Amino acid sequence: MRKRIQIHEADDIMKINRIVSQYTYDIWIHSKSGMVDAKSLLGMFILSLKEDMFVVVEDDIDAGKLFEELKDYLEEES
Repeated sequence: MRKRIQIHEADDIMKINRIVSQYTYDIWIHSKSGMVDAKSLLGMFILSLKEDMFVVVEDDIDAGKLFEELKDYLEEES
């Protein structure tokens, strides 16, 4: 499952990293630059903030709570 996420600055990266680090399952951020472990602060800083980005979790994961915590960064689905 993936949802478009907006990350505009370094402070956003740090806040998102703190949120996702609370979860035991794998959470990834994907963009044209590549796919990085969202729990890796260094990995997230490698991504280009100018590209479209998506938060990605396995399809069999109930990520409702995660997405609720990330709501300030997720784009509305059309």
